[in-house]
Amino acid sequence: MRKFRKVPKTQGVPTVYLKGAKNKKASIAELKSTAKKYKEGKLTIADMDRIAKKRSKSAKKTYKKKYKA
Repeated sequence: MRKFRKVPKTQGVPTVYLKGAKNKKASIAELKSTAKKYKEGKLTIADMDRIAKKRSKSAKKTYKKKYKA
């Protein structure tokens, strides 16, 4: 059996997955529901597209400023 290193978690979700989220509780709920649907085999392509859009919106946007001399 494979053994994995222990990682810090918040409510069963690794904290690394929540790093840039604006609303951490909503992200936790979304990750858990997606995992449940995936295990049950009920995750559709439309669901995956919706989830991808939601995740990109919930992330904090950071932009590099252009260097001026």
